[in-house]
Amino acid sequence: MQMQSIEEQLKGNSYPGRGIIIGKTPDGTKAVAAYFIMGRSTNSRNRVFVEDGEGIRTEAFDPSKLEDPSLIIYAPVRVLGNKTIVTNGDQTDTIFEQMDKQMTFEQSLRGREFEPDGPNYTPRISGILHVENGNYSYAMSILKSNNGNPEACNRFTFAYSTPVAGEAHFIHTYIGDGNPLPSFEGEPKLTDVLDDIDAYTDLLWENLNEDNKVSLFVRYITIADGTYETRIVNKNH
Repeated sequence: MQMQSIEEQLKGNSYPGRGIIIGKTPDGTKAVAAYFIMGRSTNSRNRVFVEDGEGIRTEAFDPSKLEDPSLIIYAPVRVLGNKTIVTNGDQTDTIFEQMDKQMTFEQSLRGREFEPDGPNYTPRISGILHVENGNYSYAMSILKSNNGNPEACNRFTFAYSTPVAGEAHFIHTYIGDGNPLPSFEGEPKLTDVLDDIDAYTDLLWENLNEDNKVSLFVRYITIADGTYETRIVNKNH
Protein backbone atom coordinates (compact mmCIF):
# COMPACT_ATOMS: atom_id res chain seq x y z
CA MET A 1 0.00 0.00 0.00
CA GLN A 2 1.34 3.40 -0.95
CA MET A 3 1.66 5.93 1.85
CA GLN A 4 -0.40 9.10 1.45
CA SER A 5 0.22 12.04 3.76
CA ILE A 6 -2.44 12.66 6.37
CA GLU A 7 -2.63 16.23 5.11
CA GLU A 8 -3.66 15.02 1.64
CA GLN A 9 -6.09 12.47 3.03
CA LEU A 10 -7.89 14.99 5.21
CA LYS A 11 -7.84 17.83 2.70
CA GLY A 12 -9.25 15.55 0.03
CA ASN A 13 -12.30 14.54 2.08
CA SER A 14 -14.77 17.15 3.32
CA TYR A 15 -16.55 14.60 5.50
CA PRO A 16 -14.61 11.54 6.72
CA GLY A 17 -16.95 11.57 9.75
CA ARG A 18 -15.08 10.21 12.75
CA GLY A 19 -11.53 9.00 12.38
CA ILE A 20 -8.89 7.00 14.27
CA ILE A 21 -5.17 7.22 13.51
CA ILE A 22 -2.71 4.86 15.24
CA GLY A 23 0.99 4.59 14.55
CA LYS A 24 4.57 5.11 15.69
CA THR A 25 6.72 8.23 15.62
CA PRO A 26 9.55 8.43 13.07
CA ASP A 27 12.13 8.25 15.87
CA GLY A 28 10.54 4.98 17.03
CA THR A 29 10.11 6.05 20.67
CA LYS A 30 6.37 6.78 20.90
CA ALA A 31 3.06 5.14 20.13
CA VAL A 32 0.59 7.59 18.60
CA ALA A 33 -3.20 7.67 18.79
CA ALA A 34 -5.50 10.32 17.40
CA TYR A 35 -9.28 10.52 17.26
CA PHE A 36 -11.44 13.23 15.70
CA ILE A 37 -15.15 13.84 15.37
CA MET A 38 -17.02 15.86 12.77
CA GLY A 39 -20.66 16.84 12.48
CA ARG A 40 -23.21 18.02 9.93
CA SER A 41 -26.18 18.48 12.28
CA THR A 42 -26.51 21.01 15.10
CA ASN A 43 -26.75 18.10 17.55
CA SER A 44 -23.51 16.54 16.29
CA ARG A 45 -21.65 19.84 16.30
CA ASN A 46 -22.74 20.67 19.84
CA ARG A 47 -19.93 18.67 21.46
CA VAL A 48 -16.57 18.95 23.13
CA PHE A 49 -13.96 16.45 24.35
CA VAL A 50 -13.19 16.59 28.08
CA GLU A 51 -10.64 14.57 30.04
CA ASP A 52 -12.08 11.75 32.13
CA GLY A 53 -9.49 9.94 34.24
CA GLU A 54 -6.89 8.57 31.85
CA GLY A 55 -9.35 8.77 28.96
CA ILE A 56 -11.79 11.29 27.51
CA ARG A 57 -15.53 11.60 27.01
CA THR A 58 -17.77 13.73 24.82
CA GLU A 59 -19.97 16.32 26.43
CA ALA A 60 -22.64 18.70 25.14
CA PHE A 61 -21.11 22.16 24.69
CA ASP A 62 -24.53 23.75 25.20
CA PRO A 63 -26.70 21.30 27.22
CA SER A 64 -29.86 23.24 26.30
CA LYS A 65 -29.36 22.30 22.62
CA LEU A 66 -28.78 18.58 23.23
CA GLU A 67 -31.40 16.60 21.29
CA ASP A 68 -30.54 12.89 21.18
CA PRO A 69 -27.54 11.89 23.31
CA SER A 70 -27.61 8.18 22.37
CA LEU A 71 -24.97 8.18 19.62
CA ILE A 72 -23.03 11.35 20.41
CA ILE A 73 -22.31 11.19 24.16
CA TYR A 74 -19.81 8.46 24.99
CA ALA A 75 -16.22 7.80 26.12
CA PRO A 76 -14.02 7.59 22.99
CA VAL A 77 -10.86 6.78 24.96
CA ARG A 78 -10.36 4.53 28.00
CA VAL A 79 -7.24 2.94 29.47
CA LEU A 80 -7.18 -0.64 30.75
CA GLY A 81 -3.79 -1.30 32.33
CA ASN A 82 -1.25 -1.15 29.50
CA LYS A 83 -3.94 -0.96 26.81
CA THR A 84 -5.41 2.24 25.38
CA ILE A 85 -8.83 1.82 23.72
CA VAL A 86 -10.03 4.36 21.13
CA THR A 87 -13.43 4.10 19.43
CA ASN A 88 -16.20 6.14 17.84
CA GLY A 89 -18.96 5.06 20.22
CA ASP A 90 -20.01 3.35 23.42
CA GLN A 91 -18.26 0.16 22.26
CA THR A 92 -15.27 1.62 24.14
CA ASP A 93 -17.03 0.43 27.28
CA THR A 94 -17.81 -2.97 25.74
CA ILE A 95 -14.16 -3.53 24.80
CA PHE A 96 -12.99 -2.34 28.23
CA GLU A 97 -15.39 -4.62 30.12
CA GLN A 98 -14.86 -7.71 27.95
CA MET A 99 -11.07 -7.42 27.77
CA ASP A 100 -11.08 -6.99 31.53
CA LYS A 101 -12.63 -10.50 31.51
CA GLN A 102 -9.72 -11.79 29.40
CA MET A 103 -11.47 -11.65 26.03
CA THR A 104 -9.46 -10.57 23.00
CA PHE A 105 -10.09 -7.27 21.21
CA GLU A 106 -11.84 -9.09 18.37
CA GLN A 107 -13.95 -11.26 20.69
CA SER A 108 -15.03 -8.25 22.74
CA LEU A 109 -16.76 -6.72 19.70
CA ARG A 110 -18.73 -9.80 18.64
CA GLY A 111 -21.83 -8.60 20.43
CA ARG A 112 -21.79 -5.21 18.71
CA GLU A 113 -22.78 -4.02 15.24
CA PHE A 114 -22.78 -0.82 13.19
CA GLU A 115 -24.78 2.11 14.56
CA PRO A 116 -28.59 1.95 14.22
CA ASP A 117 -28.76 5.27 12.37
CA GLY A 118 -30.34 4.20 9.05
CA PRO A 119 -30.01 4.94 6.20
CA ASN A 120 -26.33 5.67 7.01
CA TYR A 121 -25.71 2.66 9.30
CA THR A 122 -22.50 4.33 10.42
CA PRO A 123 -19.65 1.84 10.94
CA ARG A 124 -18.29 1.30 14.42
CA ILE A 125 -14.55 1.85 14.26
CA SER A 126 -12.25 0.88 17.11
CA GLY A 127 -8.56 0.73 17.89
CA ILE A 128 -6.37 -0.60 20.68
CA LEU A 129 -2.75 0.16 21.54
CA HIS A 130 -0.77 -2.24 23.72
CA VAL A 131 2.40 -0.80 25.25
CA GLU A 132 4.24 -3.06 27.70
CA ASN A 133 7.87 -3.52 28.75
CA GLY A 134 9.19 -1.54 25.80
CA ASN A 135 7.05 -3.45 23.29
CA TYR A 136 4.22 -1.96 21.24
CA SER A 137 1.51 -3.40 19.02
CA TYR A 138 -1.90 -2.21 17.88
CA ALA A 139 -5.06 -3.35 16.18
CA MET A 140 -8.03 -1.71 14.46
CA SER A 141 -11.57 -2.89 13.79
CA ILE A 142 -14.54 -1.88 11.67
CA LEU A 143 -18.09 -3.25 11.98
CA LYS A 144 -20.18 -2.19 9.01
CA SER A 145 -23.40 -2.95 7.20
CA ASN A 146 -23.24 -5.10 4.09
CA ASN A 147 -23.03 -2.31 1.48
CA GLY A 148 -25.82 -0.42 3.21
CA ASN A 149 -27.91 -3.53 3.90
CA PRO A 150 -28.55 -3.65 7.68
CA GLU A 151 -29.53 -7.33 7.57
CA ALA A 152 -25.84 -8.30 7.67
CA CYS A 153 -22.90 -7.01 9.68
CA ASN A 154 -19.41 -7.39 8.19
CA ARG A 155 -16.55 -7.51 10.70
CA PHE A 156 -12.92 -6.72 9.95
CA THR A 157 -9.95 -6.68 12.34
CA PHE A 158 -6.48 -5.49 11.35
CA ALA A 159 -3.56 -6.31 13.66
CA TYR A 160 -0.17 -4.60 13.51
CA SER A 161 2.18 -6.63 15.69
CA THR A 162 5.40 -4.87 14.69
CA PRO A 163 4.59 -1.20 13.98
CA VAL A 164 7.12 0.56 11.75
CA ALA A 165 8.60 3.89 12.83
CA GLY A 166 7.09 6.80 10.91
CA GLU A 167 4.02 4.86 9.81
CA ALA A 168 0.42 5.10 10.96
CA HIS A 169 -2.91 3.65 9.89
CA PHE A 170 -6.03 5.74 9.42
CA ILE A 171 -9.59 4.41 9.51
CA HIS A 172 -12.70 6.57 9.36
CA THR A 173 -16.45 6.15 9.10
CA TYR A 174 -17.25 7.59 5.66
CA ILE A 175 -15.60 7.66 2.23
CA GLY A 176 -16.93 11.21 1.93
CA ASP A 177 -20.08 13.31 2.08
CA GLY A 178 -23.36 12.04 0.65
CA ASN A 179 -26.92 10.96 1.39
CA PRO A 180 -26.84 8.32 2.66
CA LEU A 181 -23.26 8.65 3.85
CA PRO A 182 -21.07 6.00 2.14
CA SER A 183 -19.22 3.73 4.60
CA PHE A 184 -15.44 3.41 4.68
CA GLU A 185 -14.12 0.63 2.44
CA GLY A 186 -10.98 -1.49 2.47
CA GLU A 187 -8.18 -1.73 5.01
CA PRO A 188 -6.93 1.20 7.13
CA LYS A 189 -4.96 3.67 5.02
CA LEU A 190 -1.21 3.94 5.40
CA THR A 191 -0.21 7.46 6.40
CA ASP A 192 2.51 9.48 8.07
CA VAL A 193 3.09 10.77 11.58
CA LEU A 194 5.42 13.34 13.19
CA ASP A 195 7.76 13.15 16.18
CA ASP A 196 6.32 16.31 17.76
CA ILE A 197 2.86 16.02 19.31
CA ASP A 198 2.05 19.73 18.99
CA ALA A 199 3.08 19.88 15.34
CA TYR A 200 1.03 16.75 14.59
CA THR A 201 -2.02 18.04 16.47
CA ASP A 202 -1.83 21.30 14.51
CA LEU A 203 -1.41 19.42 11.22
CA LEU A 204 -4.50 17.29 11.83
CA TRP A 205 -6.69 20.14 13.07
CA GLU A 206 -5.73 22.53 10.28
CA ASN A 207 -6.53 19.99 7.56
CA LEU A 208 -9.91 18.82 8.87
CA ASN A 209 -12.78 20.52 7.03
CA GLU A 210 -13.39 23.87 8.72
CA ASP A 211 -17.20 23.67 8.60
CA ASN A 212 -17.53 20.10 9.82
CA LYS A 213 -14.74 19.55 12.36
CA VAL A 214 -15.79 19.41 16.01
CA SER A 215 -13.07 17.97 18.28
CA LEU A 216 -9.65 16.30 18.16
CA PHE A 217 -7.73 14.13 20.64
CA VAL A 218 -4.05 13.21 20.23
CA ARG A 219 -1.94 11.09 22.58
CA TYR A 220 1.75 10.14 22.40
CA ILE A 221 2.74 7.22 24.64
CA THR A 222 6.43 6.64 25.41
CA ILE A 223 7.05 2.98 24.51
CA ALA A 224 9.88 2.57 27.03
CA ASP A 225 7.82 3.37 30.14
CA GLY A 226 4.16 3.94 29.19
CA THR A 227 4.05 7.62 30.18
CA TYR A 228 2.01 9.81 27.86
CA GLU A 229 1.15 13.30 26.69
CA THR A 230 -2.32 14.33 25.52
CA ARG A 231 -3.68 17.19 23.43
CA ILE A 232 -7.35 18.09 23.02
CA VAL A 233 -8.69 20.67 20.57
CA ASN A 234 -12.37 21.70 20.57
CA LYS A 235 -14.00 24.01 18.03
CA ASN A 236 -16.44 25.06 20.74
CA HIS A 237 -14.55 26.54 23.66
